[in-house]
Amino acid sequence: MTEEREKRKEKREKLKVNSLDLFYGEFQALKNIYFDLNENEAVALIGPSGCGKSTFIRVLNRMNDLIPTCRISGEVLLDGEDIYGSMDASELRTRVGMVFQKPNPFNMSVFDNVAYGRRMQGMRDKKKLAELVELSLRKAALWDEVKDRLKKSAQSLSGGQQQRLCIARSIAMEPEIILMDEPTSALDPIATGRIEELIWELKKDFSIIIVTHAMHQASRISDRTAFFLLGDLIEYGNTKGLFTNPKDKRTEDYISGRFG
Repeated sequence: MTEEREKRKEKREKLKVNSLDLFYGEFQALKNIYFDLNENEAVALIGPSGCGKSTFIRVLNRMNDLIPTCRISGEVLLDGEDIYGSMDASELRTRVGMVFQKPNPFNMSVFDNVAYGRRMQGMRDKKKLAELVELSLRKAALWDEVKDRLKKSAQSLSGGQQQRLCIARSIAMEPEIILMDEPTSALDPIATGRIEELIWELKKDFSIIIVTHAMHQASRISDRTAFFLLGDLIEYGNTKGLFTNPKDKRTEDYISGRFG
């Protein structure tokens, strides 16, 4: 067994999904999903539009709770605790952060964007807030670009910088898992490259799940890849193996461009 596989074997399981079904009214959007995520692992979710990828990651921090017609069955375990049991939703969303498709900085300063969540939780110590903001911006590979602009509006940053700011805002909450829903789809190639490099760095401290339509991106940044189609999780495994030797013909057809 290679050293890399030994390391993966030793990683602790962070998240486990068992027999997950999700309905919007009568429509079943996710069907009998089984999934797991380890500590310090990046997993890519691929598949055509409308196949259930974004719906699935919204299950993992209960954003679907906001949709009245949504009904979920099955288990989603975070460190062995069912997130749909007695776990408080606000606590869950602190532990499982989310970065959206389009950068969505708040209409406030760079500093206040990063500090916002902690302030809402009651952190008032200015020194601690300043240290937290700097550390989060450093982890998001943005500190050197904005350290002299902390009091300026976040809206003045470029698109790529805004997205990294949103990542810093999530990091400031000290989550265990970061969900990313097509975080580079609105960015140019240079900004996309920076986000991809950042994901590799963030794996040292967090587990990451990223939804992407770009096959090359999934192959570059993830340890494992999951292929969704029409609400089913068709195949989930080592990224290199899935792309070079898929077990299911539907996976092969998708990654080879025959559909999607």
